[in-house]
Amino acid sequence: MNDSERDFVGYGRNPPDPKWPGGARLALNFVLNYEEGSEPSIQDGESSTETWFTESIGLNTGVQGRDLAAEGLFEYGSRVGFWRVMRLFQERSMMATIFGCALALERNPDACVAIRESGFDVCSHGWRWIKHYGLSEEEEKEHIRRAIDSLERTIGTRPQGWYCRYSPSTNTRRLLVEEGGFLYDSDYYGDELPFWTQVGGKPHLVVPYSLTNNDGQFAAGVSTGDQWFSFLKDAFDMLYKEGRTQPKMMSVGLHLRLVGHPARAAALERFLDYVSTFPDVWITRRIDIAKHWMSVHPAPHN
Repeated sequence: MNDSERDFVGYGRNPPDPKWPGGARLALNFVLNYEEGSEPSIQDGESSTETWFTESIGLNTGVQGRDLAAEGLFEYGSRVGFWRVMRLFQERSMMATIFGCALALERNPDACVAIRESGFDVCSHGWRWIKHYGLSEEEEKEHIRRAIDSLERTIGTRPQGWYCRYSPSTNTRRLLVEEGGFLYDSDYYGDELPFWTQVGGKPHLVVPYSLTNNDGQFAAGVSTGDQWFSFLKDAFDMLYKEGRTQPKMMSVGLHLRLVGHPARAAALERFLDYVSTFPDVWITRRIDIAKHWMSVHPAPHN
Protein backbone atom coordinates (compact mmCIF):
# COMPACT_ATOMS: atom_id res chain seq x y z
CA MET A 1 0.00 0.00 0.00
CA ASN A 2 1.20 3.51 -0.83
CA ASP A 3 1.12 5.84 2.18
CA SER A 4 -0.99 8.41 0.34
CA GLU A 5 -3.80 5.91 -0.23
CA ARG A 6 -6.46 4.68 2.18
CA ASP A 7 -6.80 0.93 2.69
CA PHE A 8 -10.21 -0.36 3.71
CA VAL A 9 -9.25 -4.03 3.21
CA GLY A 10 -6.16 -4.69 5.32
CA TYR A 11 -5.43 -8.36 5.97
CA GLY A 12 -9.06 -9.33 5.47
CA ARG A 13 -10.37 -12.73 6.55
CA ASN A 14 -6.95 -14.38 6.61
CA PRO A 15 -4.48 -12.29 8.65
CA PRO A 16 -0.91 -13.58 8.78
CA ASP A 17 0.29 -15.67 11.70
CA PRO A 18 2.49 -13.36 13.77
CA LYS A 19 4.30 -16.38 15.22
CA TRP A 20 4.68 -14.66 18.56
CA PRO A 21 7.51 -16.04 20.71
CA GLY A 22 6.64 -19.25 22.54
CA GLY A 23 3.54 -19.71 20.43
CA ALA A 24 1.74 -16.95 22.36
CA ARG A 25 -1.90 -16.34 21.49
CA LEU A 26 -1.61 -12.61 22.18
CA ALA A 27 1.08 -9.95 22.29
CA LEU A 28 0.18 -7.43 25.00
CA ASN A 29 1.85 -4.03 25.10
CA PHE A 30 1.23 -1.44 27.81
CA VAL A 31 2.08 2.14 26.88
CA LEU A 32 2.84 4.81 29.49
CA ASN A 33 2.36 8.21 27.88
CA TYR A 34 4.79 10.66 29.49
CA GLU A 35 3.46 14.08 28.39
CA GLU A 36 3.34 16.25 31.50
CA GLY A 37 5.55 19.30 31.03
CA SER A 38 5.35 19.38 27.23
CA GLU A 39 1.67 20.32 26.83
CA PRO A 40 0.62 23.75 25.48
CA SER A 41 1.12 26.37 28.19
CA ILE A 42 1.51 30.09 28.70
CA GLN A 43 5.10 29.53 29.84
CA ASP A 44 5.99 27.79 26.57
CA GLY A 45 4.45 30.43 24.33
CA GLU A 46 0.81 29.42 23.84
CA SER A 47 -2.12 31.72 24.59
CA SER A 48 -3.84 29.34 26.99
CA THR A 49 -3.27 26.32 29.23
CA GLU A 50 -3.94 22.79 27.94
CA THR A 51 -6.79 20.97 29.71
CA TRP A 52 -7.24 17.89 27.52
CA PHE A 53 -7.21 14.47 29.24
CA THR A 54 -7.64 15.97 32.71
CA GLU A 55 -10.46 16.20 35.26
CA SER A 56 -11.39 19.62 33.85
CA ILE A 57 -12.71 18.23 30.56
CA GLY A 58 -16.33 19.27 30.16
CA LEU A 59 -16.17 21.89 32.89
CA ASN A 60 -17.02 25.47 32.02
CA THR A 61 -14.18 26.87 34.06
CA GLY A 62 -14.26 30.35 32.59
CA VAL A 63 -10.49 30.65 32.98
CA GLN A 64 -8.88 32.95 30.46
CA GLY A 65 -5.18 32.58 29.81
CA ARG A 66 -3.16 30.74 32.43
CA ASP A 67 -5.13 28.01 34.22
CA LEU A 68 -3.35 27.15 37.47
CA ALA A 69 -5.78 24.34 38.26
CA ALA A 70 -5.12 22.61 34.93
CA GLU A 71 -1.39 22.99 35.45
CA GLY A 72 -1.71 21.11 38.71
CA LEU A 73 -3.76 18.37 37.08
CA PHE A 74 -0.94 17.81 34.60
CA GLU A 75 1.79 18.04 37.24
CA TYR A 76 0.12 15.29 39.26
CA GLY A 77 1.06 12.89 36.46
CA SER A 78 4.80 13.53 36.71
CA ARG A 79 4.96 14.18 40.47
CA VAL A 80 2.81 11.24 41.64
CA GLY A 81 1.17 9.18 38.90
CA PHE A 82 4.40 8.20 37.17
CA TRP A 83 5.85 6.66 40.31
CA ARG A 84 2.68 4.76 41.21
CA VAL A 85 2.27 3.26 37.74
CA MET A 86 5.97 2.37 37.48
CA ARG A 87 5.72 0.59 40.83
CA LEU A 88 2.77 -1.52 39.66
CA PHE A 89 4.71 -2.79 36.66
CA GLN A 90 8.01 -3.29 38.42
CA GLU A 91 6.47 -5.19 41.33
CA ARG A 92 5.27 -7.71 38.72
CA SER A 93 8.44 -7.63 36.59
CA MET A 94 6.29 -6.61 33.61
CA MET A 95 7.69 -4.80 30.61
CA ALA A 96 6.05 -1.71 29.09
CA THR A 97 6.74 1.08 26.61
CA ILE A 98 7.12 4.79 27.29
CA PHE A 99 5.65 7.18 24.74
CA GLY A 100 7.93 10.00 25.82
CA CYS A 101 7.55 13.67 24.95
CA ALA A 102 11.13 14.90 24.92
CA LEU A 103 10.62 18.26 26.62
CA ALA A 104 8.56 16.65 29.38
CA LEU A 105 11.34 14.19 30.16
CA GLU A 106 13.93 16.97 30.17
CA ARG A 107 11.96 18.56 33.00
CA ASN A 108 12.07 15.48 35.25
CA PRO A 109 15.61 14.03 35.33
CA ASP A 110 14.75 11.56 38.11
CA ALA A 111 12.02 10.04 35.94
CA CYS A 112 14.58 9.62 33.14
CA VAL A 113 16.86 7.71 35.52
CA ALA A 114 13.95 5.46 36.54
CA ILE A 115 13.07 4.77 32.91
CA ARG A 116 16.65 3.89 32.04
CA GLU A 117 16.81 1.54 35.04
CA SER A 118 13.48 -0.11 34.17
CA GLY A 119 14.49 -1.47 30.78
CA PHE A 120 11.32 -0.04 29.23
CA ASP A 121 11.74 1.15 25.65
CA VAL A 122 11.09 4.79 24.81
CA CYS A 123 9.13 5.62 21.67
CA SER A 124 9.33 9.28 20.72
CA HIS A 125 6.05 11.06 21.43
CA GLY A 126 7.39 14.21 19.82
CA TRP A 127 9.32 17.18 21.12
CA ARG A 128 6.13 18.49 22.74
CA TRP A 129 2.57 17.22 23.27
CA ILE A 130 1.11 19.38 20.53
CA LYS A 131 -0.93 18.83 17.38
CA HIS A 132 1.47 17.96 14.58
CA TYR A 133 -1.18 18.48 11.94
CA GLY A 134 -1.02 22.18 12.81
CA LEU A 135 2.71 22.47 12.13
CA SER A 136 4.29 23.53 8.86
CA GLU A 137 6.54 20.97 7.22
CA GLU A 138 9.66 22.82 8.34
CA GLU A 139 8.36 23.18 11.88
CA GLU A 140 7.54 19.50 12.06
CA LYS A 141 10.94 18.52 10.71
CA GLU A 142 12.54 20.63 13.44
CA HIS A 143 10.33 19.06 16.13
CA ILE A 144 11.35 15.56 15.01
CA ARG A 145 15.03 16.46 15.07
CA ARG A 146 14.79 18.15 18.50
CA ALA A 147 12.94 15.15 19.94
CA ILE A 148 15.63 12.74 18.76
CA ASP A 149 18.49 14.85 20.10
CA SER A 150 16.76 15.42 23.43
CA LEU A 151 15.87 11.76 24.05
CA GLU A 152 19.40 10.70 23.21
CA ARG A 153 20.59 12.99 26.01
CA THR A 154 17.99 12.16 28.66
CA ILE A 155 17.37 8.45 28.00
CA GLY A 156 20.75 7.57 26.54
CA THR A 157 19.52 5.93 23.34
CA ARG A 158 18.06 7.12 20.09
CA PRO A 159 14.30 6.48 19.79
CA GLN A 160 13.42 3.85 17.20
CA GLY A 161 9.67 4.40 17.24
CA TRP A 162 7.40 7.40 16.81
CA TYR A 163 3.89 8.40 17.87
CA CYS A 164 2.27 11.86 17.56
CA ARG A 165 -0.38 13.40 19.74
CA TYR A 166 -3.67 12.01 18.34
CA SER A 167 -3.20 12.61 14.63
CA PRO A 168 -0.08 13.06 12.54
CA SER A 169 0.12 15.53 9.71
CA THR A 170 0.06 14.39 6.10
CA ASN A 171 3.85 14.88 6.15
CA THR A 172 4.77 13.08 9.37
CA ARG A 173 5.46 9.58 8.10
CA ARG A 174 7.44 10.83 5.11
CA LEU A 175 9.52 13.09 7.36
CA LEU A 176 10.27 10.18 9.67
CA VAL A 177 11.47 8.03 6.78
CA GLU A 178 13.54 10.90 5.39
CA GLU A 179 15.10 11.47 8.81
CA GLY A 180 15.97 7.77 9.07
CA GLY A 181 16.65 5.67 12.13
CA PHE A 182 13.03 4.84 12.93
CA LEU A 183 12.02 1.19 12.75
CA TYR A 184 8.30 1.94 13.01
CA ASP A 185 5.61 4.45 13.83
CA SER A 186 2.36 3.93 15.72
CA ASP A 187 0.32 6.74 14.18
CA TYR A 188 -2.48 4.40 13.14
CA TYR A 189 -5.53 2.91 14.86
CA GLY A 190 -7.01 0.69 12.15
CA ASP A 191 -5.57 -2.77 12.80
CA GLU A 192 -4.55 -5.31 15.44
CA LEU A 193 -1.36 -6.46 13.73
CA PRO A 194 1.69 -4.62 12.40
CA PHE A 195 1.87 -4.08 8.66
CA TRP A 196 4.20 -2.69 6.02
CA THR A 197 3.48 0.37 3.92
CA GLN A 198 5.43 2.22 1.26
CA VAL A 199 6.76 5.73 1.88
CA GLY A 200 8.64 7.37 -0.95
CA GLY A 201 9.28 3.96 -2.47
CA LYS A 202 10.72 2.59 0.79
CA PRO A 203 9.11 -0.02 3.06
CA HIS A 204 8.02 1.30 6.44
CA LEU A 205 6.56 -0.63 9.38
CA VAL A 206 3.42 0.50 11.20
CA VAL A 207 2.68 -0.93 14.67
CA PRO A 208 -0.92 0.16 15.38
CA TYR A 209 -1.94 1.79 18.64
CA SER A 210 -5.33 2.03 20.36
CA LEU A 211 -7.47 4.89 21.61
CA THR A 212 -10.09 2.30 22.57
CA ASN A 213 -8.16 0.22 25.11
CA ASN A 214 -7.04 3.45 26.70
CA ASP A 215 -7.49 5.28 29.98
CA GLY A 216 -8.51 8.31 27.93
CA GLN A 217 -11.98 6.87 28.43
CA PHE A 218 -11.87 8.40 31.91
CA ALA A 219 -11.96 11.79 30.18
CA ALA A 220 -14.80 10.66 27.91
CA GLY A 221 -17.49 9.23 30.15
CA VAL A 222 -16.09 6.23 32.03
CA SER A 223 -16.38 7.16 35.68
CA THR A 224 -15.23 4.16 37.73
CA GLY A 225 -12.30 1.80 37.78
CA ASP A 226 -14.68 -1.15 37.66
CA GLN A 227 -16.10 0.03 34.32
CA TRP A 228 -12.66 0.43 32.82
CA PHE A 229 -11.39 -2.90 34.17
CA SER A 230 -14.45 -4.67 32.76
CA PHE A 231 -13.90 -3.06 29.36
CA LEU A 232 -10.23 -4.07 29.22
CA LYS A 233 -11.04 -7.57 30.46
CA ASP A 234 -13.64 -8.09 27.72
CA ALA A 235 -11.17 -6.91 25.07
CA PHE A 236 -8.46 -9.20 26.41
CA ASP A 237 -10.81 -12.19 26.68
CA MET A 238 -12.01 -11.78 23.09
CA LEU A 239 -8.49 -11.44 21.69
CA TYR A 240 -7.22 -14.35 23.77
CA LYS A 241 -10.06 -16.58 22.55
CA GLU A 242 -9.48 -15.58 18.93
CA GLY A 243 -5.77 -16.21 19.44
CA ARG A 244 -6.31 -19.95 19.26
CA THR A 245 -6.44 -19.58 15.49
CA GLN A 246 -5.64 -15.92 14.74
CA PRO A 247 -3.20 -14.35 17.23
CA LYS A 248 -3.23 -10.56 17.43
CA MET A 249 -1.73 -7.77 19.53
CA MET A 250 -3.39 -5.62 22.18
CA SER A 251 -2.21 -2.13 23.06
CA VAL A 252 -3.29 -0.54 26.36
CA GLY A 253 -2.71 3.21 26.53
CA LEU A 254 -2.06 4.81 29.92
CA HIS A 255 -1.72 8.46 30.93
CA LEU A 256 -0.03 9.23 34.23
CA ARG A 257 -2.34 12.13 35.12
CA LEU A 258 -5.35 9.85 34.59
CA VAL A 259 -4.63 6.26 35.58
CA GLY A 260 -2.07 7.42 38.14
CA HIS A 261 -4.83 8.41 40.57
CA PRO A 262 -5.44 5.77 43.27
CA ALA A 263 -8.91 4.53 42.27
CA ARG A 264 -7.92 4.17 38.63
CA ALA A 265 -4.54 2.65 39.46
CA ALA A 266 -6.40 0.02 41.47
CA ALA A 267 -8.26 -0.99 38.31
CA LEU A 268 -4.98 -1.16 36.39
CA GLU A 269 -3.54 -3.32 39.15
CA ARG A 270 -6.48 -5.73 38.88
CA PHE A 271 -6.02 -5.96 35.13
CA LEU A 272 -2.27 -6.62 35.43
CA ASP A 273 -2.98 -9.41 37.90
CA TYR A 274 -5.77 -10.80 35.71
CA VAL A 275 -3.70 -11.12 32.55
CA SER A 276 -0.86 -12.64 34.57
CA THR A 277 -2.98 -15.73 35.20
CA PHE A 278 -3.10 -16.67 31.51
CA PRO A 279 -0.53 -18.81 29.71
CA ASP A 280 0.60 -17.99 26.19
CA VAL A 281 0.47 -14.20 26.57
CA TRP A 282 3.55 -12.26 25.51
CA ILE A 283 3.66 -9.10 27.65
CA THR A 284 6.33 -7.13 25.92
CA ARG A 285 7.75 -3.83 24.73
CA ARG A 286 6.70 -2.16 21.51
CA ILE A 287 10.20 -2.25 20.06
CA ASP A 288 10.25 -6.02 20.58
CA ILE A 289 7.00 -6.40 18.64
CA ALA A 290 8.46 -4.32 15.80
CA LYS A 291 11.72 -6.28 15.67
CA HIS A 292 9.89 -9.59 15.86
CA TRP A 293 7.63 -8.61 12.96
CA MET A 294 10.60 -7.49 10.88
CA SER A 295 12.23 -10.86 11.48
CA VAL A 296 9.20 -13.09 10.89
CA HIS A 297 7.48 -10.95 8.24
CA PRO A 298 10.25 -8.92 6.59
CA ALA A 299 9.48 -6.04 4.28
CA PRO A 300 8.21 -7.18 0.89
CA HIS A 301 10.45 -6.54 -2.08
CA ASN A 302 9.15 -4.20 -4.76
